[in-house]
Amino acid sequence: MDYKQLRPFPEGFLWGASSSAYQCEGAYLEDGRTLCVSDTAPVPEGYTDFNDGIDHYHRYAEDIALMAEMGFREFRFSISWPRILPQGSGEPNPLGIQHYHDVIDECHAHGIEPVVTLYHFDLPQCLQDAYGGWASRQCIDDFVEYCRICFAEYGSKVRYFLTINEQNMMALFQGDQYGSAKGQWQANHHMLVAQAKAMVLCHDMCPDAWIAPAPNITAIYPASSSPEDNLAAMDWDQLRNRLFLDTAVFGEYPEALWNWWADQGIEPDVEDEDWVALKEAQPDFIAFNYYGAGCAKYVDEEEGKRVIEEAKAAGGRIAFMTGLMTYPGLAANVSNPLQNKTNYGMGIDPVGLRVTLRQLWERYQLPLLITENGCGVRDELVWEDGEPRIHDDYRIDYLRQHIKACQEAITDGVDLMGYSPWSAFDLISTHEGITKRYGLIYVDRDEFDLKEMKRYRKDSFFWYAKVIASNGADLA
Repeated sequence: MDYKQLRPFPEGFLWGASSSAYQCEGAYLEDGRTLCVSDTAPVPEGYTDFNDGIDHYHRYAEDIALMAEMGFREFRFSISWPRILPQGSGEPNPLGIQHYHDVIDECHAHGIEPVVTLYHFDLPQCLQDAYGGWASRQCIDDFVEYCRICFAEYGSKVRYFLTINEQNMMALFQGDQYGSAKGQWQANHHMLVAQAKAMVLCHDMCPDAWIAPAPNITAIYPASSSPEDNLAAMDWDQLRNRLFLDTAVFGEYPEALWNWWADQGIEPDVEDEDWVALKEAQPDFIAFNYYGAGCAKYVDEEEGKRVIEEAKAAGGRIAFMTGLMTYPGLAANVSNPLQNKTNYGMGIDPVGLRVTLRQLWERYQLPLLITENGCGVRDELVWEDGEPRIHDDYRIDYLRQHIKACQEAITDGVDLMGYSPWSAFDLISTHEGITKRYGLIYVDRDEFDLKEMKRYRKDSFFWYAKVIASNGADLA
């Protein structure tokens, strides 16, 4: 529907941007920090690792000052589990504890609300080595104990906590590490229970704080108007989205998905106390990351298995992703020919964001916070009249379209509390190093030449400052 006039963004709307510890901090073995699973994961040829990041660990004050210059009202960042607990559990690291006190205090000094992610792809490697990480129920207890330390230290200073970043992406795209489909969903179940217990603990220890899950959520379109594809879109929505939010909000698995698992004998083993934990937990809001809507078609057992085998034989990242996103007898996630894409192949679908916001609000009736949404591309630093310039009109256009979609969703009646695009500054992309840049702030380093890591304001920096100053009224 079109409106003659859109509602304004609400007063107190949380304008900001996001980051994650392992992608930006650097100092990966400094001040007591130990390795996490992202540090030890294979690095694609030609791209840097995460060891040095953008040196945010040492330059957080400079970075937060630049965010304040843009007018940020919030900054979403993550706490590094192996920096707090170098052995994964046991004795906390006082230097790690103090570091995040300093970051939080620096945010408050500039009037910026910290939004703290407790877990962002950085399981301590020692726990992975000791018992297989999330494959073991022991990881539930260790995660809850880690959260207990964070709530005790920072609960009086932090109003918004996020539990686990993109659990669905870990479950769907890293499931093969658990050896079987049943192992995949068992590990995912352990994360769900750990999250639930962390939410209950947060409410007990930090009565003034809000806590939320932070999955990657998107509307799912059927690939065609066929009834089979429409059913496949419903099924893929359950597997990709509702599996991670129904359990968090309602304490229940999506019924059709559970029955499909049970039919194949791959449903997770659930103890009685797990159901109690899931039911007791209640998020205060929903945080989610959005990068473009999904598209699903039906594949029967025979076709699905053929697609997976062909993907394995073809090799490469696209073939790899195709194999991971095909579930024989259920659905396959496919490319949408009607959706625009960045030059890295990521979707550009602002209307899909509006659809996603409406679906989330109508199903869960909880305030929503967008914690990632961004345009990852190559940026070029040029010098004009002796001044550094990064002309990123493509990023401005991307953000403009998605912010307008947010305003349209608010006019639809959605309770949207903030917009925090990815990312505040350039950082190391999960798969494409520093070459694929998302930031509003340019960091001058290359894949293997750290240079001085100077910070420069992109054109999008100045544009976003204007958007925030006008509370979203000026998108020109």
